[in-house]
Amino acid sequence: MSSTAVATAGDPRPGRGWRSRALTGLALAGAVAILVAVFIATGSSSTHPAGPPGGPTHKAASVSSAATSIAPTTAPTPTTTTAPVLAAAITAENRRPGTPGWTVQHPSVNGQIEGYASTVSAQQGDTVTLYVTSTAATWTATAFRMGWYGGILARQVWQSTPQPGVRQSPATRDPVTSMVSAPWAPSLRVPITAAWPPGDYLFKLVSSDGWDSYIPLTVRNDASHAPILIINSVTTWQAYNLWGGYDLYSGRPPVARATVVTFDRPYELGNGSGDFLGNEERLVKLVEKEGLDVTYTTDVDIDEHPSLLLNHRVVVSLGHDEYYSLVMRDAMAAARDHGVNLVFLGANAVYRHIRLQPSSLGPDRVEVNYRVASLDPEDGRDDADVTVQWRNPPNNRPESSLLGEMYECNPVLDDLVVTDPTAWIYAGTGLTPGAHLPDLVGSEYDHYSTSNPQPPGNGVQIMAASPVVCRGVPSTSDLTYYVAPSGAGVIDSGTNLWVPSILSDRNVSLGAYVAQITLTMLRQAAMGPLGLTHPAVPTGLTATATAPPPLGE
Repeated sequence: MSSTAVATAGDPRPGRGWRSRALTGLALAGAVAILVAVFIATGSSSTHPAGPPGGPTHKAASVSSAATSIAPTTAPTPTTTTAPVLAAAITAENRRPGTPGWTVQHPSVNGQIEGYASTVSAQQGDTVTLYVTSTAATWTATAFRMGWYGGILARQVWQSTPQPGVRQSPATRDPVTSMVSAPWAPSLRVPITAAWPPGDYLFKLVSSDGWDSYIPLTVRNDASHAPILIINSVTTWQAYNLWGGYDLYSGRPPVARATVVTFDRPYELGNGSGDFLGNEERLVKLVEKEGLDVTYTTDVDIDEHPSLLLNHRVVVSLGHDEYYSLVMRDAMAAARDHGVNLVFLGANAVYRHIRLQPSSLGPDRVEVNYRVASLDPEDGRDDADVTVQWRNPPNNRPESSLLGEMYECNPVLDDLVVTDPTAWIYAGTGLTPGAHLPDLVGSEYDHYSTSNPQPPGNGVQIMAASPVVCRGVPSTSDLTYYVAPSGAGVIDSGTNLWVPSILSDRNVSLGAYVAQITLTMLRQAAMGPLGLTHPAVPTGLTATATAPPPLGE
């Protein structure tokens, strides 16, 4: 490690192999916040930088039909704004007392208590139905809004009365697609009232004999024009949901994997929270702590209401945002082409193509991903919506045309190496050429290559190029930035570990750097099209050989 490396204090990788992002140690967050302040104020006693100076402060059938549903064909003239990027409501909400005890203490491991919601998101005025199975006599549900709350990270907004425990019917599996569902009776209906501010929520289910688990819910506000829109990537959570023995990667012999999954079942990952705690919660607590003007949605809602992206100045994709429908992908491209900035704080984004279909509980509850074109009934009928990798035939839309770079390989665990410290995202950090941010690259990474399809604009700026060796092949994980003709900026961090490292409780110094860089990205992007104030400085690279196929998937 170079002399400019940030001192490491442990392995930041999430558990459950390279896929689990269910981080532990959240109860230490209050102490971590104090330590961050101490590091920033006094500096480290070692020769390595202890943190940045100042630190973080307080459904379409075709491509064309999706695009025309989003916006007029003529892009508006890009403008920046002097409107504040802070929100008094977010600040006031996070000054309210937090509620200890929101974390799962005795995880349900054999179905003692678990459940799912009738929808991935709701608005005030909606009613959400919970489907719960429990082996105990009674159980309760408590809803927590996730944020900062003085380092407690959650606030209770609602609690049920004790409900009778019912052991619901076993899971069912479709013999053709291996889709596993939980055909349960409704257990509890929850009104989403004005007492539920928009945000990310966890229902904590607790049985009378002490077992507990989560159900996630996003409370959104479709009328919001907050400058920052944060996406919960629930389609990717569901793709990796092995509840019942089948997900889009694994199955039970002789079945290799499911080709269809459904939201009509609990999440196995994250004690029922999906990938929220592992790959998304740390960004949420950062923006809420800082009082940024944010609002929340899910990728399913983008599929249902693509034009709503145009109500915001920056759309933020979090740590693992792999699965995109045709409408989702076209919506992101159309938003970019109308001056909306895109910030991808992960890797492997927009890699796999899905279709969403209804279940008996409602629209867009079923997620389809055949991966092999000839297996998909749409092959030869609607090639634009065949569920293969986006870069593969018959889609032929490599994600580099949207991200600026694209997924290459996993698993790795390496330092992020700063190659362009003059880049605007590093303002105030004091980072120098060749500075290392330890163990920030992994487990999947993205790579920029001139041989891949290029995004619109004048070229891609590489702000960090981090050497990696993946499955014996040397390469780089790249942090990239480009400006589209609309003036919108597109940032791709190029590593899954970006969000899990924000305000890290494993490496306080690293966490402070990642938090400050992230805040700079979001504050600047919230002002309007980034290209008007931060034009990209393309990195001149010689054309390389055709990139190899992705590895590790």
